[in-house]
Amino acid sequence: MNHPVLAALLPVVILIAIGFIAGRAGLMAANSVKDLSKLVFTIFLPPLLFRTMVNVQPENLQGRPLLAYLLGMALMYGVMFVAAGRNRRAAVLGLAASYSNTVMIGIALIQFAYGEQGVAVLLALITVHSLIMLSLATVVLELVTLNESSQGQGHPFKILAASIWNTLKQPMIFPIIAGLLYAQTGLGIPAVIDKPLQLLASAFSPLAVILVGITLASTKVGEHLRMALALSMLKNVAHPLVVAFIGLALGLSGLPLAVMIVTAALPIGANVFLFAQRYETALPEVTAAVAISTGVALLSVAASLSLVRFL
Repeated sequence: MNHPVLAALLPVVILIAIGFIAGRAGLMAANSVKDLSKLVFTIFLPPLLFRTMVNVQPENLQGRPLLAYLLGMALMYGVMFVAAGRNRRAAVLGLAASYSNTVMIGIALIQFAYGEQGVAVLLALITVHSLIMLSLATVVLELVTLNESSQGQGHPFKILAASIWNTLKQPMIFPIIAGLLYAQTGLGIPAVIDKPLQLLASAFSPLAVILVGITLASTKVGEHLRMALALSMLKNVAHPLVVAFIGLALGLSGLPLAVMIVTAALPIGANVFLFAQRYETALPEVTAAVAISTGVALLSVAASLSLVRFL
């Protein structure tokens, strides 16, 4: 049980199981799940993003490792988005194929495997990961949603302007911008304010994962097993291979490359489930994929940890 992969992933499996049991036991009504999801998205996620942005350490923002990961993530997202039809569903599935569970699983795993140096690299990645991927996914989702609602008849510039405005109003974008701006003051967050923010932020990951389990209880996984397996293979297997290839092409080696590859092998992040819930699209597929991807990660992460030793 002290193996780093098991120690990092089993808590997530247990939380999904708790949510699943709660869902099957009828402890939450179907409409309550959506309300709780909205609460998690609007109350618990913003403090996590704000604190992450405020605590950015510029010296850890190494260009080439971050570039390798971001290029790999963008490639995975783009391929899935185009292959799935370039619509709202495709935007969510693209996120599932490229967005790792970097916080709840990643930090603990990298801490076990690589110590504080590895965590410093990962925290720098988490900052950019949230800033770019959540913002990009929101822009794309708002853009395709508006385009679908106008049935392709709206003026492209009006649709783009409206999508950007809607993006800025989303609860995950403002705290990112506010945190980055506040970080420039160098003041730090006063303890009396930071403590409640920290408590709210710490509640995000477990609640989000439990919600996956609750939704899974009412999802007919068999009907979506093929898509869930495909998304899991893309996220857990193809994503780290793409990051490894790009990293080696950029001349990377050692700890930074290892952290990027192992992070890419992590399962689909719970944020993707919340996006699917919020935009009411691809929810059954994403719910099943998050659960299956977490199981597949027991193998993909272990394989990545073993193989990166040779790079």
